[in-house]
Amino acid sequence: MLFSDFGSKFRDGTGIGELMRDLADLPESGNFYRLGGGNPANLAAVNTKFQQLAQHSIADTAEFERAFTRYGAAQGDKQLIQYLVNYLNQLYNWQLEPHNIALTNGSQNAFFMLFNLFGGLRDGVQRNVLLPMAPEYIGYEDVAIGAPMFSANKPVIELVGDKQFKYRLDTHALNIDDSIAAICVSRPTNPTGNVLTDNEMAALDSLARSNDLPLIIDNAYGAPFPDIIHVPATLNWNTNTILSMSFSKIGLPGIRTGIVVAQPEIIDTITQMNAVINLSTGSAASSLFSGLFKNGQIDQLISDSIKPFYAERAQWALKMFEEQFADLPARVHVPEGSIFLWVWFPELPISSAELYNRLKKKGVIVVPGHYFFPGIDNDWPHKHQCIRINIAGNSDELQQGMNLIAEEIKAL
Repeated sequence: MLFSDFGSKFRDGTGIGELMRDLADLPESGNFYRLGGGNPANLAAVNTKFQQLAQHSIADTAEFERAFTRYGAAQGDKQLIQYLVNYLNQLYNWQLEPHNIALTNGSQNAFFMLFNLFGGLRDGVQRNVLLPMAPEYIGYEDVAIGAPMFSANKPVIELVGDKQFKYRLDTHALNIDDSIAAICVSRPTNPTGNVLTDNEMAALDSLARSNDLPLIIDNAYGAPFPDIIHVPATLNWNTNTILSMSFSKIGLPGIRTGIVVAQPEIIDTITQMNAVINLSTGSAASSLFSGLFKNGQIDQLISDSIKPFYAERAQWALKMFEEQFADLPARVHVPEGSIFLWVWFPELPISSAELYNRLKKKGVIVVPGHYFFPGIDNDWPHKHQCIRINIAGNSDELQQGMNLIAEEIKAL
């Protein structure tokens, strides 16, 4: 059977596909250490709240019919959009209207649309999305309908103490030419937990404005929800910014709900793309989240349950890493946000892909780092010396899994 060029890309496998296969294929029991994937923590208070909201959606006849028995709008549920407009305007003094927001079936779905909206062929010329500082999210690399569409810059690597490091934006390396169609950053960054400073974000915003390019901000882990940020960071939006947000990391990744905040012409286009790709977004999910905003409970849920859990877990995981890898050539990126540790082995004698396979045979699932560098040449050694570890899961599983990683690195 003959596949198109587009279809053949998926036949060859993808990084995000491998990640999701690992999540799906592992049995629920046995000696497996699930340190891969992006599942958020399973927090009892969060689960209880959403169970209550779900029970209300089912028990209330009118709400059940609205959420479950009819197609929603292609732009997304109008009630939830209005709640989001009111919430963001009150919180940040923005001047949003409903035509500034569209809902999608998850942020992965949103980036498929956004990247192909700007990148790719235009007037017969290939246009790229600039990632100012790789590594970046694994889910970006394979979304292009046509040829690969990413240009990327290496970071400045700053060593911090004996066991940590931090990526800094190399502003001198930023180069905008006619091939660049948009600029994109995640903040906090997946996979590293890096949080670009307000000054770095201002520099990118200025660069985008001066070149009439959209600045796309992947805010899946950022403020105001789920607000998994451990350092000061200001969230800004303007008509040149496209802000992508998600409800997954609040605690419901199984209900795919993404949010795009942008100027009306972009929202109109996303709405049309939604209609073609999805018909509409999930109204059942919107019903749950509308209840969270309607009762004014989202801020309390984040401040009481989500934010403190991840702040404590990040420090605990960092301490555990520094103890277990104390005598090994390993560094971890300063954990400023998100739900991961990004570990660098500067003297790794094999590739991170081979390390991934060796760890998998021991039942330890991580994500090899080379998938997070779209637009960066394979000959940069650093690209093949890192792994991503999810710290949101069971603490005993995390501790035992990291111990096995340390043992493997010691053996190597």
